[in-house]
Amino acid sequence: MQKKSKRAMLAFVLMMVMILSACGGGNKGGEEIAKPADSKQTAAQDGNSDTSKEVKLKMIFLGPKPVDYDQVYAEINKKLKQKINATIEAEFLDWSDWAQKYPLKLAANEDFDLIYSANWAGYSDQALKGGFLELTDQLISTYMPMSWKAMPKESWEQAKVNGKLYMVPSNKGGFVEKLILYREDLRKKYGLPEINSPETFAEYIKAIAKNEPGIVPFTPEAGDWKLHNLDRILVKQKNDWNMPDLDLPLAFKIADGKGQIFNIYETPEFKELLAYYKDLADNNAWSKNVLNSKNDHMQDFKDGKTAAVTQNLDTLGAKMAEIRRDKPEFEAALADLTPNSKKSVAVSTQNGTSIHATSKNPERALMFIDLVQNDKELHDLIMHGIAGTHYEPVGEDKFKSTPQNANYAGYSKWSFDSPLNRVNVTFPQEAADLAKVWEGKVYHYPLETFVFNNANVKTEVANVSNVMLRYAIPLEYGVIPDIDNGLADLNKQMKAAGIDKIQAEMQKQIDEFLAKR
Repeated sequence: MQKKSKRAMLAFVLMMVMILSACGGGNKGGEEIAKPADSKQTAAQDGNSDTSKEVKLKMIFLGPKPVDYDQVYAEINKKLKQKINATIEAEFLDWSDWAQKYPLKLAANEDFDLIYSANWAGYSDQALKGGFLELTDQLISTYMPMSWKAMPKESWEQAKVNGKLYMVPSNKGGFVEKLILYREDLRKKYGLPEINSPETFAEYIKAIAKNEPGIVPFTPEAGDWKLHNLDRILVKQKNDWNMPDLDLPLAFKIADGKGQIFNIYETPEFKELLAYYKDLADNNAWSKNVLNSKNDHMQDFKDGKTAAVTQNLDTLGAKMAEIRRDKPEFEAALADLTPNSKKSVAVSTQNGTSIHATSKNPERALMFIDLVQNDKELHDLIMHGIAGTHYEPVGEDKFKSTPQNANYAGYSKWSFDSPLNRVNVTFPQEAADLAKVWEGKVYHYPLETFVFNNANVKTEVANVSNVMLRYAIPLEYGVIPDIDNGLADLNKQMKAAGIDKIQAEMQKQIDEFLAKR
């Protein structure tokens, strides 16, 4: 009897605890009374920002590990220890193989806390797969008070996937268009016309191939790109198209208010582009090893090994400033091959930081992002390195690079871009002038913030991606001798992989998106 009494008393106590917990838990409408709290969000919901326990955070970046990583991050960690009792350890996925390793890091549930994320790096897909922690308003307002106030509301909204947020975007927009960085001294040397079109660019490339045997005319960015940067210029920009997912060959005309999706590979524009590429390949425009190259195209340009590369305006402007400082004998210049095209400002998912879904310290990770985006001392450190070593501060918003600047560059710290960014005093005037011209050509369109959810076509997307790598990329680099047969084979394989199903699903989502506007 005594044992039964004790059991009854214990059951009564447990029942009262549950009732009291439900009454005091702020439950509205009585839903899910007994649902256990998510351990990752409990602290935020309680408004508790306890930093008494020291933690080590790990973040995955894209790009090569900087030479002076240890030196810079030692200083960053001193400040972080003082401010939030945490330190940060970085891991770097090199540009040549990040595309393979990035999804594996998430799929394998490796032990890390933060990771660089972006629309071009599969942000939406990884969010839907459960790789990233959902960031609620309460989490952000509690652990990122500075960002909560500073970030435009539209930026948070643009970064949502199916109405939920999985990224802290960078707080600074930029143009998405790609340009050519080339050697103006070589253009002058051979009396070539101004490079302002695909045709004049081809003329430059062929002249280099013919007359400069020690220089590769054009070097693409290494990596598992299904749509490389030259494609983005000569397909996307030239025709004023946009692609909801850069890993799929589906596009719409940005001036089309109905957003009708089409398969790029089935257009006459793409067939014309293949002829253009084949002509370049036949004239030795790029390395014979182009499909397997892991070269850093920017470093090759600086070293005089290649005569042209592609990237965005900010990146190429910074590289020009570096070259003019370190290699004044090279006349680096910019070329816009599509000067009459409409220009686009990047949506907030262009660069950001996500919290790993299995992070043991999501609250402290959010505090870290908040600081490096908004605390000037830490922002300067993570963006530019050590003052007096990697850069010289000039006033509050400019800086001057030092020769050692290159030892802390080249990786995806752009996720921390913010209004605190300093501008290099040597940023080329022509790049700044070009930005002003583009500002007058910015075109906003209804589907600017559309995000494709591939949850219903995951298998088809994976199959199509494989086809693009196996059939489309070799065709574009002129490896396939017969364009007509190669294109026919590509489209046959695309059909078998399920491109029509993906296209139908994307069109359905676009129609629904536009109907809600």
